[in-house]
Formats: sequence, C-alpha cells, structure tokens
Amino acid sequence: MRIGIDLGGTKIEGVVLGHDGHELLRKRVDTPQSDGYQAILHRVEQLVGELETGIGMTCSIGIGTPGAISALTGAMKNSNTVCLNGRPLLEDLQTLLHRPLRIANDANCFTLSEALDGAGKDYGVVFGVIMGTGVGGGIVFNGQLHQGQQHLGGEWGHNILELDGPDCYCGQKGCVETLISGPGLATDFHRHGGDSALLARDIVTLAAQGDALAEAAMQRFFDRFGRAMATVVNILDPDVIVLGGGLSNVERLYSEGRERVAHYAFNDEFMTPILKNIHGDSSGVRGAAQLWRSDEI
Repeated sequence: MRIGIDLGGTKIEGVVLGHDGHELLRKRVDTPQSDGYQAILHRVEQLVGELETGIGMTCSIGIGTPGAISALTGAMKNSNTVCLNGRPLLEDLQTLLHRPLRIANDANCFTLSEALDGAGKDYGVVFGVIMGTGVGGGIVFNGQLHQGQQHLGGEWGHNILELDGPDCYCGQKGCVETLISGPGLATDFHRHGGDSALLARDIVTLAAQGDALAEAAMQRFFDRFGRAMATVVNILDPDVIVLGGGLSNVERLYSEGRERVAHYAFNDEFMTPILKNIHGDSSGVRGAAQLWRSDEI
C-alpha cells in the first residue's frame, strides 16, 4: 500500500493506493499555515496515522509540496507556503514518521500521475503543465520522473517571456507565470480596461459571449501560451503535453492554443498532442503516492 500526501497551502489531502493503483481511502484536512511549521508537521503525522488506521497497515509515503528541496542544503525552497522555506522538511518528517519518505514538487507529482495511468500513459516523454494560480511543470521519461540536478526539471513558469512584463515574486520580470496563470490573465484584462473585479474564469465566459475586451485578452493569452510552450517543445520535443490546473478547462487551449504553439515551434509541422488531464485535482496526491513504485514496497 502507498500513501500520497498533497501538502497544499490551504488543505492537506491524503490518499491510499492499492498495488494496482486503485484508490482505497481518501481524507482531507486543513493546513494550519498560520500556526507555523511545527503545526504542519504534526498535521501530516496525524493524517498519516488516520489513513493507516483506516486500512490497518503501515504504508510507504510520498509527499507532494509547493516548491522543492534544495540540492545544496536539503531544505525547502520556492514554496508559497512560506513557513516551509529554509526548513529540512524531508528530514523532519522522516524522523516524525519513522521511515524513509519521498518528496517532489506538486507539479512533478501531477505529471507522474498522468504519465503512469492518466492522459499520458501511452507516451514515452510526457511534459505535464499546471496552469492555475501559478504555472508549473514536470517531465517524465518512460515512467520515471526527471527532477533534474537542482530539482528544477519542468519549471517553465519562470522562464522570462516578456522583458517588460509584470514583476514576479522570484525577482524577475515577465515570467511565464505572470502572464498565463489565472491571476496573469486577469491582470492583463484589467490593464487593458477590463473590470478589475473579474477573475480568469469570468473573462473566459465573457469572451465566449462575444465581449470584445475579454476576447482580446484571450487572444493575448493564447499567443503567450504558444510562445512559452514552443520554447519547451524546441528543447524537449515531448511525445505529449498534458494540461492541468484551473485553466486546463479552457477548451480553446486545445485548438487555438495548440495552433499558436505550432506557429512558434521550430518545425514545419507540429504533431505533439496537447491533452487535458484525466485525474483532475486527484493527480497531485496520486502522483505523490506513485513516487514509490508498487514493486519497491
């Protein structure tokens, strides 16, 4: 049995997968972010205990986190759950739970899940994309997650797309994340005269209803998606691209968005499928469990 934990900023979700990947038990609790690092550790410990009590056995554990573990220090970095940054999360949880653990970025967990038994299961090289509050990604080669020497594999969201673009929390300007995330789409719409109260999903709806300002924002969004994704295609040339996150529900990404990628990619034809995820919000927690292969347990 394998437990996956998705350690999010507002909730911590746990799932138990059987040998065949079938989900046996799921539980969700709030993330006590305001109570600090130690409170989060103990909430994870409590959740694992409840899951193991529920199935009556001890399991391997994989954890998906915002951010990643520094290859230099072993501490967390780049997490928007800021109390994790600089902390030895892996070491502390292994001590608390009395067993070895595996930890990966949540976008990597999403990609692993979709590559193993989701939309990318029939493909060798899978590039998984998260487009929601932020923009992240992951790479799986023939069923094996590629995190990279510095645990930066797939982090296309912090490639600079427009030098004069919006400020990014990473310290750069015009990162992909600032332009084609949900907040990025909304900010662009507001900057061009749109209602500042509207969110990305509202803009998508308005565009479908024929609103000119919203449609112009969507066209800029598709063009930026095309330029950003073409860079990935030119370097990695994946067998498939799988989209996740809230913006993966924008159906036009799979037609107009794909056409923009084809326009900018360095090739006279573009054969790469761009597919919507199968497991949805469950991909991250399933992928965390799948950091352990069933034959390793």
